[in-house]
Amino acid sequence: MSESTTAATTGPAGTAKTSGAGSATGSATGRGRRARARVRPPRRTAVYTAAAGVLLLALPFYLDRFWLQAGLLAMAAAIGAIGLNLLTGATGQLSLGHSFFLAVGAYGYCVLAGDTGGELTGLGLPGWLAVTGAVALAGAAGGLFSPIAGRLRGAYLGIATLALVFVGQHVLLNAHDLTGGYNGRPVPPLSLLGITFDDTETVVAAVPFQSMEKLWYAGLVLLAVCAFFAHGVLRDRPGRALNAIRDHRIAAGVMGVPVARQRAGVFVLSSMYAGLAGVLLALVFQQTVPEYFGIVLALEYLAMIVIGGLGSVSGAVTGAVFVTLLPQILTRYSEALPLVSAPGTGGVAPGEMSRYLYGAAIVAIVLFLPGGLVRLAARRGHTKKDEA
Repeated sequence: MSESTTAATTGPAGTAKTSGAGSATGSATGRGRRARARVRPPRRTAVYTAAAGVLLLALPFYLDRFWLQAGLLAMAAAIGAIGLNLLTGATGQLSLGHSFFLAVGAYGYCVLAGDTGGELTGLGLPGWLAVTGAVALAGAAGGLFSPIAGRLRGAYLGIATLALVFVGQHVLLNAHDLTGGYNGRPVPPLSLLGITFDDTETVVAAVPFQSMEKLWYAGLVLLAVCAFFAHGVLRDRPGRALNAIRDHRIAAGVMGVPVARQRAGVFVLSSMYAGLAGVLLALVFQQTVPEYFGIVLALEYLAMIVIGGLGSVSGAVTGAVFVTLLPQILTRYSEALPLVSAPGTGGVAPGEMSRYLYGAAIVAIVLFLPGGLVRLAARRGHTKKDEA
């Protein structure tokens, strides 16, 4: 009687213990696998990244000047969009004055690197020093505005930064000694490490390298450095502080985050990114024109980060490539596309058509894909993993 009772009592208990140990072991194994998945990046992503790097390095040997220039414009836009995404995507600060800081970088380089001659003023500094000084000037301009940026938010900050564009246009059109007025001023070529980034031919593997080919590799280096730095900022403590400010400003302040100082700091950093993008744009165009740095350019940068994905470096790059290359493609193939024609021939100009497509893309992404094109790629990746 006692033995049967003991057996009956021991049996369920033993079963329960075994089941509990098995579930604990299974959960521990699952956590270990998830931890290893977080620590070890997927091999497929590394292979894709390496293949993309090799492809980008080889493109100057095969593409003509048109596509190299289009790619350089996309690189410059990506650098500027990364800076704006740090401000708007990560911190939640709306800025409509990004084109102003691009103009500061572009014209700052022209003044610092150019020589005094005729009606134009220049300091004749070495190329590397002129680039550094132009980026510093853009950062200083952002620093002067940072007390306002640290205290305003939302639409109020957007309106305040919009005023910068109009002030910048007035200065660019009237400061003839520095900017050249309405017609702009020529951009002196960059000289760095004995290499002059102009149309002087440099033969590499029986391929003549001119300004676009040389600038291609300089643009790749600048974009890689800017993307790596921004990625580190977003993943480290500053990025978590910026996200806390974006999600709940009061709670971030209660946790000890200096809200005003963080907002001001990221505004300066975003301005420096824009200044570097402006320098690269000036080197690509070889002529700065005030009309280019208007409100339309500022809105295009907002379209880049919304279409690509707010708050991520890859989203800024993806959106910049989309927004920059779309009008170039429409211009190149306007004769073969319906409703699109060269300006002045009766149809829709490529620039206007591209803006229509931007608007449609923004509406579609806001309604159906709030995370942007990068979130779409991430969803597809998770779907394939689940199927596997």
